[in-house]
Amino acid sequence: MFQVTHFARAAAAALAALLIGAAHGASAQTLAPGEGTYLERCASCHDHSESSRAPSKANLKAMSYQTIDFALTQGKMKAMAEGMSGDVRGLLINYLTGGPATTDDSWTKAMMCPAERRVADLKGPATVATFGYDRANTRTLTAAQAGLTKAQLSNMELAWSIAIPGASAMRAQPAIVGKTVFYPVADAGALYAFDVSDAAKPCLKWLYKTPGGAPLRTSAAYGVLADGRGVLAFSGLDSGVYLVDARTGALLWTRKVGVYKFSMTTGTPTVLKTRIIVPVAQYEISVAADNKEVCCNNHGYILSLDPKTGAQQWRYDTMPDATPLRDRGDGKMLFGPSGAPIWNSPSVDEKRGLIYFGTGEANSPPAHKNTDALIAIGLNDGKERWSHQATERDIFNSGCGPKPKPTQLNCVTDTVYRDVDFGASFILGHLKSGQEMVYAGQKSGTVWAMDPVTGKVIWRRDLGTGSPLGGVHWGIAFKDDTIFAPISQIGRDLPGQTVGPEIKSGMYAIDAKTGAVKWTFATAPDCEGDRPQRMPRCKQIYGLSTAPAVIDGAVIGGSLDGYLYVLDAKTGGLLWKTDTAIPYQGVNGVSGKGGSIDAASITAVNGLLLVNSGYGMFGEVAGNVILAFKPKAK
Repeated sequence: MFQVTHFARAAAAALAALLIGAAHGASAQTLAPGEGTYLERCASCHDHSESSRAPSKANLKAMSYQTIDFALTQGKMKAMAEGMSGDVRGLLINYLTGGPATTDDSWTKAMMCPAERRVADLKGPATVATFGYDRANTRTLTAAQAGLTKAQLSNMELAWSIAIPGASAMRAQPAIVGKTVFYPVADAGALYAFDVSDAAKPCLKWLYKTPGGAPLRTSAAYGVLADGRGVLAFSGLDSGVYLVDARTGALLWTRKVGVYKFSMTTGTPTVLKTRIIVPVAQYEISVAADNKEVCCNNHGYILSLDPKTGAQQWRYDTMPDATPLRDRGDGKMLFGPSGAPIWNSPSVDEKRGLIYFGTGEANSPPAHKNTDALIAIGLNDGKERWSHQATERDIFNSGCGPKPKPTQLNCVTDTVYRDVDFGASFILGHLKSGQEMVYAGQKSGTVWAMDPVTGKVIWRRDLGTGSPLGGVHWGIAFKDDTIFAPISQIGRDLPGQTVGPEIKSGMYAIDAKTGAVKWTFATAPDCEGDRPQRMPRCKQIYGLSTAPAVIDGAVIGGSLDGYLYVLDAKTGGLLWKTDTAIPYQGVNGVSGKGGSIDAASITAVNGLLLVNSGYGMFGEVAGNVILAFKPKAK
C-alpha cells in the first residue's frame, strides 16, 4: 500500500543510458541543469508513473523543494540519491520544481485569528477523533455532529477553499473538536488549527511546524489524557510520532519509532487516557527488487506509548525477526520471514480489551501467517489473541513481477504476487440485534466479517479481485447494519475466481449481517471538454479509493478523477456531485488546484463538508486544496 516503486538499478541504468544518449545525440547543450541527473537516476520510474506507481514528473513539479530534498536525503529516495553531492541534488530539485528552496508561509500570518481566539476551545465534542472518526472506526457522523442533513447534502456549493503552497498530495484528514479543525498537511510538514466557528470565514488559531519541515504522513488523532489534557497525535515520514497540546499547539514530546531500515508510519495513532497506540509499516517492498539491497528483514509492528513521555509500554511484532534462508546465488543471503506492514489505523475495543487491525504482503519467503492477515491483540499487553490469513503466498516486491528473471536475486517465483494488503481500517460494528462483528476491506476487493472474540470468519463478500491499489483501498464505513465499501479497481479473472459483469468500480452497500449486496453505485469515466487536460488518465482512473463518510442519510465518496459524490444511503441514488479537479483561489490568498481525491479526505463540521483534493501519486493528479462546501442558498 502506498509504495513508491523502484525498478532494478540495472534496468534503470540501461534506460537512463538510452535517454541520455538520445539527448546528447540531439544536442548536449539542450540539457538543463539537473536534467542529466534526472535522466540517469529518476526517469525510469517517474516517466512511467502508471506502471511504477511513482509520482509523475508533472507531480514532482508540484512538490515543494523541501519535500523532494527530504525524500532524497532521509526518505524513500535516499538509496537512489546515494553518492549525490549537495550541489547536484540542489540542481536536480531546482530542475524538477522550478521553485524556491523554501515555501512561502506568509499566508498563515494574514489568516491568524484575533488574539483572543488563538487558544482552541476543547469543550465541544470530539466528532472526529481518529481515522474512522470514533474508536470503532465507523466513519459516521450524525446530522447534529456535522451540521448537515441529507437534504442539505443533496444541493451544495463551494463556501471557500484553502490552498497550501508546495503541496501535491492532500493525504490526511483532520481531527475535529467543537468548531476547531486540526488539519495536518503532509507536504507542508505542518498541523494547522483552523477555527470554523464562522463558517464563511475560517481563521488560523495556531500552527505547528515539524523540525526542519520534515513531511508528515498520518491523519491527526485527538484524545483526552488521564490528567484531563486534550492532545493531538500524528506521525511523520521520518517515523517520528508527535504529541502536541490541542489548545495551543505546543509540542509535548516527539519520539522516533522506526526500528528497521525501512520502517515508516501511515496509520493514524489512537489516543487513549493512558496510552497511545501507534501502527508501524515498512516500505521494503519498494526497494527489495534491487540486487544491492539485503532482502528482506523488515516487518510491521504496533506500539503502545506512554502519553506522558512517549516511552514504550509494549510492542507487538507481526512475526519474529528474519534469519538467513539460503544463498541467493551470489554469495549473499536471502532473509525471511519479512513483510506484514501495518498501513491501517487500528480499531480499539475497550470493552473486550482488544485492538483490531490488518497487515500487508510478505517480502520474502516463507510468507508468514500474519501477512495479508486480520489480527486482534490485547490492548493492555500487546499479545496476539487471534489471526486469520486472508491471502496466502503473497510475496510481493515492486519490480519483481510474478515471473522474475534469474538475475533478480531477491525475487521469488513461489508467490501469487498480488499485493492485496489491508489498507482500510477495521470497523467494530454494533448491529441492531445486539451482535457485534469486526469488518474489514481488503485490496483484493473482499469485505470480511469476523467474530471479535474468536476471529472466526462469519461471512466474506468478493467485489472483484482488486489490485495493488484496491479493491477496497483506504476505508469502509458502517451505519444502520450496512457496510459501505468503495471499489477502486475491479481486477481481473484469477484461477478459481472470475470477475462478473455486475462488478463495477464505485460504491457498494452490503448487509452487515449477511454480506448480501443491497445496492451498487457505479462510477464511469468522464473525458468530456477539457477533462483530458485536467485529468490525463480520465479513461483509466475513475473508481473510489478514498475512505467514505456517512452523514445523516447520505454516503459521501471521492473518485480518483476528482469527482465528489453524495449518495442516498438507503438506495444508492445520486443526490449530488461536483468536479473538484479545477483551479481555485484560496480564501488564504493562495492560488491552488484540485485533482484526484484519495487517501483520507472527507469530514464535516458546522454545516461544512470538508474535502481534500489532489493526490500526486500512482499516476493520479496532484492538487493542493482543502475545500469547504455548504448548503446552496435558496
